[in-house]
Amino acid sequence: MPALQVICSLIGWFCLYVLFCFTFTERGPEWNCRLVTLSHGVLIVLLTAYVVFIDGPWPLTHAGTENTELQIFALSICLGYFFFDIGWCVCYRTEGPIMLAHHAASILGILLALFMGVSGCETCGVIFGSEITNPLLQTRWFLRQLDLYDSLLGDAVDLLFILLFATVRVGVGTVLFYCELTSPRTLVIMKAGGVVMYGLAWVFMVDIARFGYRKSRAKYKRWTENHSCKGMNTQKLDGQSDKSDRRNSS
Repeated sequence: MPALQVICSLIGWFCLYVLFCFTFTERGPEWNCRLVTLSHGVLIVLLTAYVVFIDGPWPLTHAGTENTELQIFALSICLGYFFFDIGWCVCYRTEGPIMLAHHAASILGILLALFMGVSGCETCGVIFGSEITNPLLQTRWFLRQLDLYDSLLGDAVDLLFILLFATVRVGVGTVLFYCELTSPRTLVIMKAGGVVMYGLAWVFMVDIARFGYRKSRAKYKRWTENHSCKGMNTQKLDGQSDKSDRRNSS
């Protein structure tokens, strides 16, 4: 059953990509692929949020327990997408080695959870934390393509992305990683996969911190330059008004 669900998921994401290609004929393949990625991000975040917070069990206390049917369904949906996306990335060569390693690690982790029949709850928790920032990442790319990134909306998207990544993927992810490592039920191979995913999260976090620093520095430099230009213009206007006053008085 999980294999059939994964195959159906893969076919579904590919059909959605083809639909976007026929709908947005004036756009390139990456535009349509990112629409699929955005659709998957929204869907899987909502689905795993229901699995983790409502259906249960709670991954912080039940790591390593047997998979439920809803967990298997969510993992199958996500795995089918990752198969589609990594195939697309390899075909068009758009991603670097780190992103491909993240995709490969995600595929391997989900495959292990489905094959072993355990650790579905913490795997869904990891997917939720990993994908919650994905819609913002895709929104940022679309804003760039539409020349709307250099605006207040672009700044808000970047700020929210950084905050969510730091608090959920790294902050809460650290707690989940600790619970998985200390759980007596979790298999050693799943713990090893957790180490890989946690390490990749920190690699991304360092890159994001550098990006945030560079953007903040550029924003501050631009603000100081604009402020100094306004001050110079004010001084020129004051000087011109003083000259006109002197001429009128003479």
